Amino acid sequence: MRLTRRAALACAAASFAITGRARAEDTIKIGVCSPLTGAAAEVGRIQLNSLKLSAEHVNAAGGILGRKVELIVEDDQTTNPGIVLAFSRLAGNPDIVGFIGSIRSTQVNAMAPDAEKVGKPVMFGGTDPTLTHNGYKWLFRCRPNDSFSARVIADFGVNSMKFKKWAIVASTDAFGTGGQKALVDALDKLGLKPVLVQGYANQQADFTPVVLAVKQAECDVVSSYFTYEPDCAVFARQLRQLGVRQPWIGSPSLVSPVTVGLAKNAVNGTYGIADFTPDANDESKAFTADYTKAYGGIPDSGWTYDAMQILARAINDAKTTEPAKVRAAIIAIKGYKGTEGTYNYDENGDGLRGYNVVKNEAGKIVYDKHIEFTS
Repeated sequence: MRLTRRAALACAAASFAITGRARAEDTIKIGVCSPLTGAAAEVGRIQLNSLKLSAEHVNAAGGILGRKVELIVEDDQTTNPGIVLAFSRLAGNPDIVGFIGSIRSTQVNAMAPDAEKVGKPVMFGGTDPTLTHNGYKWLFRCRPNDSFSARVIADFGVNSMKFKKWAIVASTDAFGTGGQKALVDALDKLGLKPVLVQGYANQQADFTPVVLAVKQAECDVVSSYFTYEPDCAVFARQLRQLGVRQPWIGSPSLVSPVTVGLAKNAVNGTYGIADFTPDANDESKAFTADYTKAYGGIPDSGWTYDAMQILARAINDAKTTEPAKVRAAIIAIKGYKGTEGTYNYDENGDGLRGYNVVKNEAGKIVYDKHIEFTS
């Protein structure tokens, strides 16, 4: 019998179990919302591989409460309705003790009310600052939020590169809006106002109007918050085709392997801020080596790897899967060295407060410096 595409995806999702045919009582189940399809499918593949590698490492170290980890994965389809449906399917399984959500802020925003009702820890990668300041007690971020990314972009661009006339291009979704507002605020505190703040809708085929607005702004630097890497690549190619040669400092999507692979030399010489850089610290170096050995290529992020490690540590520290005690154990984590940096969780669910500055040198992403803020 031939499977439909939806049935095949369901079968594929069901197969993502680290322990194979282990009985339910033998495993600790972690629910995962991952973009197996849609605009972020390639990034999702890399991040799911990172998560699987982390689960394997947890299991090799003794598991959680002496039991093996089992990942239960649902496709969020890179859409808001998709992640709401994926999370609802996972939430219906009472054996799942915690969740690993999305890197997309707009999707985390969509699922957050349901996550709050379920009342179990959700580790996520979205960087919209409001996600941990809206009263949600079950969301725990495994990347620095965009109040810090904007401060790093502004600090580097103004104090190190001496740029004065800023053009900001950002998605109109939750991620882009949050980043754009944070960058405007960070520049304002340095005594500057951007010459252009230009929004765009995700997944456009043509960015010509946006590029022309940048060109007419007569800026001396372009800064951006692109949600999807393919969009960033299209914008980059059209930017260069229309003769815009100004320096560019962007959010992590600009230096993602996916963007670099799609945009080629159109992003050569650009700067980005990156929560994860393969050679930023000993943990990122070891993770990158293990990832390359297992899957080939270079990971674009370590947040899912860290999410699994932190959740496992918290449950083991709590000596129980009881949600309230696990939540307290996550908040108590201080000085944990992960691939993304050193985690010090606060009551809001934020653990990181700095970013790496990197440069694209002929297609190779080169680490420049790390800028950390204490508050």
